[in-house]
Amino acid sequence: MKKHFSILWLLFSFNIIFCQTTLTGKVIGVKDGDTVVVLDSLNRQTTLRLAEIDCPENSQPFGNKAKQFTSQEIYRKQIKYIVTDIDRYGRSIAMIYYDDNKYLSAELIKSGLAWHYKRYSTSKELANYEIKARKEKAGLWIDINPIEPSAWRRN
Repeated sequence: MKKHFSILWLLFSFNIIFCQTTLTGKVIGVKDGDTVVVLDSLNRQTTLRLAEIDCPENSQPFGNKAKQFTSQEIYRKQIKYIVTDIDRYGRSIAMIYYDDNKYLSAELIKSGLAWHYKRYSTSKELANYEIKARKEKAGLWIDINPIEPSAWRRN
């Protein structure tokens, strides 16, 4: 009996840890390529930082193009999102889905407008999208030596 209880408790614990709620909201602002503001059904605004990627800063090459891309894809649209973490600035890190389950982070990488943030993501699919964008010299990969946003921010 004790063994069965332990197994059930373990399964219940995993369910709580890995259960992620899908939320919805309307995008009411795009701060940059990887940061948006959504309005939920209770009229609360939440700033979302896209999971698994890092887009160029607005002041760096392709920063405005990344922001324009994100705006064209989701501004004023209803999205689904899953919060995966909170960053040091209090923003919710989220996986954003739109238009029949397109994953925004993947679309930005495919377009050459974001780096796959390998420090926080082990996605092989996103890594492959970046490799392909680099080979095709899509977006920021046209530059010989593009500067990662984290290095840009340190300067």
